[in-house]
Amino acid sequence: LKNGESADVYYNLGNSYYKAGEIAKAVLNYERALLMKPGNSDIRANLEVARAKTIDKVEPTPEVFFISWTKSLINCMSVDAWATWGIVSFFIFSKQIILKKGGFISGIVFLIVVICSNLFASQQKENLVNRNEAIVMNPSVTVRSTPSESGTSLFILHEGRKVNVKDNSMKEWKEIRLEDGKVGWVPASAIEV
Repeated sequence: LKNGESADVYYNLGNSYYKAGEIAKAVLNYERALLMKPGNSDIRANLEVARAKTIDKVEPTPEVFFISWTKSLINCMSVDAWATWGIVSFFIFSKQIILKKGGFISGIVFLIVVICSNLFASQQKENLVNRNEAIVMNPSVTVRSTPSESGTSLFILHEGRKVNVKDNSMKEWKEIRLEDGKVGWVPASAIEV
């Protein structure tokens, strides 16, 4: 347990909510579990099954292959695993310096692993600490052009849809962005981080 949170607990909660037919809560808990254990294939598979039951189908904007490859690499292990890799590689790197002749190239490789491991762990920690993704919890919510009920209706989202919270500065309203780039405002009570 870290700060009272556990990926296993969120995973089991997601399974329970899924079996109870509460798809939005299932998706929310699977997403939380995935934040803590990004490389877990069971969590990822159950999340995909739960997402298939949601109404909204949003096509994400395509990413450059390098960005999607980097995200996959970063998420193949947890923060702790990346930190362990970084520490082990650092010790191997420092030992390679002592061997000088044969260890120069392998020392450089381990130095790169140390740097990448620390960057990846830092990125994952940032995602854990500053959570800016949310799940729509209401059966349906109208996304508005401005943060008020009088704003123009842009589109409707349904429970279980994952959104990115773009502006979190207001208490009652949150500006959201979808994977396909659509932006709008929803009541804060309609989503859960």
